[in-house]
Amino acid sequence: MSGAEAMQSIGLAPFVLGPKEGLALLNGTQVSTALALTGLFGAENVFASSLMSGALSLEAIQGSIKPFDARIHAARGQPGQMAVAGAVRALLEGSEIIPSHPDCGRVQDPYSIRCIPQVMGACLDNMTHAARVLVIEANAASDNPLVFTDTGEVISGGNFHAEPVAFAADILALAISEIGAIAERRIALLLDTGLSGLPPFLVHDGGLNSGFMIAQVTAAALASENKSLAHPASVDSLPTSANQEDHVSMATFGARRLGDMVNNTAVVVGIEAMCAAQGIELKRGLKSSPLVEAEFAKIRTQVAYLERDRYLAPDIEAVRQWALAADLPAVLTNILPSHLQGATP
Repeated sequence: MSGAEAMQSIGLAPFVLGPKEGLALLNGTQVSTALALTGLFGAENVFASSLMSGALSLEAIQGSIKPFDARIHAARGQPGQMAVAGAVRALLEGSEIIPSHPDCGRVQDPYSIRCIPQVMGACLDNMTHAARVLVIEANAASDNPLVFTDTGEVISGGNFHAEPVAFAADILALAISEIGAIAERRIALLLDTGLSGLPPFLVHDGGLNSGFMIAQVTAAALASENKSLAHPASVDSLPTSANQEDHVSMATFGARRLGDMVNNTAVVVGIEAMCAAQGIELKRGLKSSPLVEAEFAKIRTQVAYLERDRYLAPDIEAVRQWALAADLPAVLTNILPSHLQGATP
């Protein structure tokens, strides 16, 4: 519907602009800030979904909970790392699988499992910093010149320069890329029978069936695409307007590409969740925690167990949407920047 129809439907009258107000709505960092905030919220969703898919993978390979011990993370003191470790511990509370393999012979899990708090915690810290910058910017006067009514002065400055937004978008890009990168490595781990102890490619009758092999190729391709997209936009600048605008932030592109990156990472995280659910079912016996089992059941309503090869595109689309929706337990969503108390000034 048109904007006029939408406003009328909820009883709002159009805002009548006064002198200079139209330009003020266009002349600052509004577009780049809005795009960056959209990217932030998408990053939060795939981040939380990745913690869930990572927990599913940990259970599928019968990994250890010991690397999530609070004392390890307190010894380092990084806030995001401590928050992630605590969230995963809460997520796995009550698992029957974790205490069932104390003498399995595996000394340590691969980094993609063992270092979830360190990697995802760093991503969370980046997201938290970006959120702080963007909340300030969303409430900022970024027009030029600025009219100070208390003194009647009109002063030209540079608040339109979106460098803070560009930097925030760039660190969000790093986080989004790494969320997908570590999830892809866990997919590879699940498919590798020598590391996971699961059937090759998570399917019986290997050779006749290729299982999730091509799904992992899809995840690897998208994770690699994100590596290119994660190149910082803010280091680029081309002068325009007869060199009056001789240094620019490139914030709008930096923020706009976050949408593509979030979508790529959602596919990767969704594929991990699909593979981990398959791995858990291949070893079905004991149950995981109530929170993980509830999410496993939800995934199974969207994606069936893979008995033999089938066309996986509809399944991948279903888990992509699962990852983007992030309808997850509060132990995960409560650590997200937009959910924290005091997130706005």
